[in-house]
Amino acid sequence: MSIYMKLNAARAKFHALKLQKTGENKFAGYKYFELGDFLIPAMEVFAEHDLCAIVSFDKELATMRIVNLVDNAEIVITSPMGSASLKGCHEVQNIGAVETYQRRYLWVAALEIVEHDAVDASDGPVERKPDVAAILRGISNAQTLDILRANYEAAMQMLPQAHQAAIKKATNARKAELTEKEPA
Repeated sequence: MSIYMKLNAARAKFHALKLQKTGENKFAGYKYFELGDFLIPAMEVFAEHDLCAIVSFDKELATMRIVNLVDNAEIVITSPMGSASLKGCHEVQNIGAVETYQRRYLWVAALEIVEHDAVDASDGPVERKPDVAAILRGISNAQTLDILRANYEAAMQMLPQAHQAAIKKATNARKAELTEKEPA
């Protein structure tokens, strides 16, 4: 079974769980998932599907690698690093806060966890446009030809024709880089 099929099966199993949101935004009046509300169940579901998630951070990106433990295929999810400036906290505590939030958001992305959306709660319809820069980064950061192909196909389906030339150019460039790395 491909890693994509396993991830979709894991998402379905995860969403069948009855989890409680313990986080609460009292100002805006909604509840949300804290990392502790779903991390252990998510890891258990991943284990059932022979998947492992590895989270890492550098100055610019938070990264989650989802690895298929059977064949080592992987999916990579990234998020730009943010910063925190909590009152009365030391620098390392601010770093910890950022990493905790980043870890939460990577898991939310990996499992397609639905959270409160302030935009949906607004009074008027909002046109949502795909983030072309993020899509191009995903193509440029693809680690395998399979991931590159999946990113390319998704981009071509979601983006208007005006952006497709840039997607093709970035895909061809990354394909050349990945092909160059492959042993002869």
